[in-house]
Amino acid sequence: MFDSDDLEAIRESKAEWEADDVDPTVERFGERKEQFTTDTGGQTVSRLYTPDDVADMDYDDDLGYPGREPYTRGVYSTGYRGRLWTMRQYAGFGTPEETNERFNYLLDEGQTGLSMAFDLPTQMGYDSDNAMAAGEVGKSGVAIDTLHDMETVFGGIPLDEVSTSMTINAPASVLLAMYIAVGDRQGVDREQLRGTIQNDLLKEYVARNTYIYPPEPSMRIITDIFDFCADETPNFNTISISGYHIREAGSTAAQELAFTLGNGIEYVEAALDAGLDVDEFAPQLSFFFNAHNNIFEEAAKFRAARRMWATIMEERFDADDPKSKQLKFHTQTAGSTLTAQQIENNVVRVAYQALAAVLGGTQSLHTNGKDEALALPTEESVRTALRTQQILAHESGAADTIDPLAGSYYVENLTDELESEAFDILDTVDEKGGMLRAVESQWVQRQIQDTAFERQEEIEEGDRIIVGVNEFETDEEPEMDIQEVTEEDERRQIDRLETAKSDRDDEETEAALAALREAAEGDENVMPYIVDAVKAYATVGEVCDVLRDVFGEHRPGGTL
Repeated sequence: MFDSDDLEAIRESKAEWEADDVDPTVERFGERKEQFTTDTGGQTVSRLYTPDDVADMDYDDDLGYPGREPYTRGVYSTGYRGRLWTMRQYAGFGTPEETNERFNYLLDEGQTGLSMAFDLPTQMGYDSDNAMAAGEVGKSGVAIDTLHDMETVFGGIPLDEVSTSMTINAPASVLLAMYIAVGDRQGVDREQLRGTIQNDLLKEYVARNTYIYPPEPSMRIITDIFDFCADETPNFNTISISGYHIREAGSTAAQELAFTLGNGIEYVEAALDAGLDVDEFAPQLSFFFNAHNNIFEEAAKFRAARRMWATIMEERFDADDPKSKQLKFHTQTAGSTLTAQQIENNVVRVAYQALAAVLGGTQSLHTNGKDEALALPTEESVRTALRTQQILAHESGAADTIDPLAGSYYVENLTDELESEAFDILDTVDEKGGMLRAVESQWVQRQIQDTAFERQEEIEEGDRIIVGVNEFETDEEPEMDIQEVTEEDERRQIDRLETAKSDRDDEETEAALAALREAAEGDENVMPYIVDAVKAYATVGEVCDVLRDVFGEHRPGGTL
């Protein structure tokens, strides 16, 4: 992009500036640090960036135009000028009635998409009356046991008018089946259903640990979902390949990129091995990234992710459909950065993180409530979090032009550096036999743990300032209104489950579960049978128990 003579002149003038202006100033006053790095310490930040730092950049090959390869500048030609990102607030707690009330509250406040949180028993495939669920019902999300619960959650919410993201993994097939069943009961054509299931099991073994089945049958269920949805719900995203939890566990931005796209590669290969055509399922793949505090690093990460995925899908998998090469992603602000001390500071952190996501071109966004380091967010805090997005959209100007940081010598250099480092990590993953094998050997986990350990050391030694925690502390904290889920909520949910079981046709339920077992033991797609089972009011636990019996359970430390 730049003339070689001009670049040489810039190099000479920069050297002159450093000798005449910078060195005397540094000698007299010093600088705040000996070395500046990005938030996770992955990249060194230079004092000044010039065209020389992006001398090898080719506009067409490296940037191009929005909506065109390599999609660095976005997957849509009009960016947010045509349509703003979907504003989702991750919500769900206690009983289905309470969650329905919160969903309707958020929609009334201007939210444009739903994001559904499930409690830990539901995430692990246990019913609320299971001994393993005691004390956890409704605590980290809504308890869903039967189709009755799902119908209650979406009561008065037409599924042909909203997009719903569900943070669910091992039982994703069951909750998706329930969502489809609710749509069927509402008379909504399945092609009109829009949303996403997380359904990303590989990252569970790496960072989150809410798995049920061993990897091989888990991958089978995932590819069954791909195949089923390609025909039945073509506008529903069948997986959200999640770097969010990898970053929450302590990874660098480059590691988040590499391991997330590495998991994506593994899912594509599994689908191809199952006989699916790449251009039939790849357009339904979506991604889920974290937004941390360093605005420029995060925006560069998102830009690099799009370019990398386009390259991977074209060069590695011979994808032809442009939609197969377009990385579309949801972003959530970083829960791990929120502090219990001076929680009002979290509003500021979340605003900067949301800005980074928008500057990076996210398709949807969740902004955390300020009190999430302490408890489930209150209505007041989720409203503030939602207003943060609305102010960003309508008052900040950040959504008025496409990829506004493009051309910044710093951001373009950082985008290139993150891409290069992430591809280097992916090369190492390939040498280890792919992500599944790299996770099996615990290599991926060790990389993340080492990074997390180093960061914690920096905080404890004061080398990394966390405002209100290890610097700028106060002695008193104001009292907070905390959202609570009570034992009575748990009792009411168990009573609801008992009523659902007593009202159903047991013969119909047992027949549907037996048909599911037979399909799982063979090689049929399990999804139609799961849909039939939930329509017969089989519980989440009963469906998962059938699959547990057939597939077994993964044990920590066991062979992947």
